[in-house]
Amino acid sequence: MIQSLYIKDFALIDELNVSFREGLNILTGQTGAGKSIIIGALNMILGERADTEMIRQGADKAITEAILKIDRPPELESLLQENAVELRPELILRREIRSSGSRGFINDTPVTITVLKEVGDFLVDLHGQHDHQLLLKEDNHRGVIDAFDRVDPRLSTYRQEYNKMRSLHNKLQKLKKREQELQEKIELYQFQVQELEEAELEPHEEEELEAEMHLLDNAEELDQKAASIVRLGQDDDRNVVGLLNQIKLHLEDIARIEPEFENYLQEITSARITIQETVQFAERYRSTIEFNPNRLEKLRSRQNELNRLRKKYHRTIPELIEYLHEIRKELSLAENFDLEIEKIEAQISEQSEVLAQAARELHNARKAVGTTVSQQIEKELEELGIPHANFDVRVDWMYATEDNGWITVEGQPVTCTEHGCDDVRLYISTNKGEEPKPLAKIASGGEISRVMLALKSIIAREQSLPVMIFDEIDTGISGEISEKVGRTMRRLSEKCQIIAITHQPQIASQAHKHYKVHKVEEDGRTISQIVPLDSEEHIREVATLMSGEMITDSTLNSARELIEKNTFSN
Repeated sequence: MIQSLYIKDFALIDELNVSFREGLNILTGQTGAGKSIIIGALNMILGERADTEMIRQGADKAITEAILKIDRPPELESLLQENAVELRPELILRREIRSSGSRGFINDTPVTITVLKEVGDFLVDLHGQHDHQLLLKEDNHRGVIDAFDRVDPRLSTYRQEYNKMRSLHNKLQKLKKREQELQEKIELYQFQVQELEEAELEPHEEEELEAEMHLLDNAEELDQKAASIVRLGQDDDRNVVGLLNQIKLHLEDIARIEPEFENYLQEITSARITIQETVQFAERYRSTIEFNPNRLEKLRSRQNELNRLRKKYHRTIPELIEYLHEIRKELSLAENFDLEIEKIEAQISEQSEVLAQAARELHNARKAVGTTVSQQIEKELEELGIPHANFDVRVDWMYATEDNGWITVEGQPVTCTEHGCDDVRLYISTNKGEEPKPLAKIASGGEISRVMLALKSIIAREQSLPVMIFDEIDTGISGEISEKVGRTMRRLSEKCQIIAITHQPQIASQAHKHYKVHKVEEDGRTISQIVPLDSEEHIREVATLMSGEMITDSTLNSARELIEKNTFSN
């Protein structure tokens, strides 16, 4: 149950702190007093979209916080542990809304708004003013049945198999698309493979080619320069090596007298050896120089071919080699498409049987729940003043053309979606002897509200939700019917805590705890406040709902009798 609710700087609310009790908590007040603002604050805590315009003028942020005391189901504990939320006897849900965005907290641990909403879904079912209109859209009818625990594991299994089938179909579609694309390119790829294979490309060929061409291009100059070196080193009359020999002899003589010349003697000796080796290498190198115009022309022709391929394919030589590998693979794949397609089609055929079985189990579960729900709703509607209701949940296969049916049921193709293969529609007759017709077409606003309340009652028992919140579930009803709606809500509050906004005295009279929401002026500003009522204030507020502001002793007595009648009869 929600033990307390704290709201600060949210719309018309300056600061509000209210404690709720078990059972039926009723909120009343004039239109515009701020009742729906309180429900809006609860919505924020439960992870709904935050509107920064709800921040009270002049404030930096709006704060909403609820403290709940509940028995945590294992799934909720796992969700909290996954998000590093400390497990406590109480759950504190908090939402802060700033102009820059909003933040969520559970037990003072920051969490994403998605997690806040997931946790909220375990705890609270909030029925807004217009939620009953969801039943007017047939697309929402399937969700009514899928809310029951008996359907959920079948739906989960079906979705797993559906996703496998969808993956196979996507794979097949992509493969066929690639086959078509390859068929259009196969001649081009074959030509390119032949051209690149004949080119016999090597990764580093360009560098090696340029190096060899450079040498052949400069062969004559290399020979001339090397010959000059040899002449300077080997000239009979006056050569470098001979001169160095003479200097070396003189230095040897000087060094015997003056030791300081010893270092220079060593340097000259080393230089003489280096020059002599250089001259010898130049002489040997001359014999290796190749004067080969034919080879040079061949290399230039090869270079031109490589340049042509580079420009044609807009790739470097290493990239061309990689591209050759790629198109070889594509051609190999093209040759084996039929085999691959047959393989996937066989897998689809096998998966179709598995999916069909999962779809049948889901279909049967929905039909079984539909039968039970129909009976329970008829019973609830009788309590709510529709004694001859005939409610029918119809679950039919969505039969398809042969082209788009993934599975076959009783020899007919059936359309599959992620939600199953069923068309779920709610039908109702509210008058004795009439055949049920689509709920969206024949039910009045008051009847829709009662059908929704009946569904909520059944779902609350099925799912053991700790808290249910109703924002004006009494839309379109009055008088005796309101009293029956209140009786149903009070009976339902034995299973879970209920917080409800109402304008009907017949419903308010059945509250375990009654709260009045009203507006006051403080420092020239309007603010909303909520006040818990004692027993006498409760009677007076019910009397106000009965007759307006002009309360007489007779009205007070009528209110007291109404309260006694409804509280003691429940």
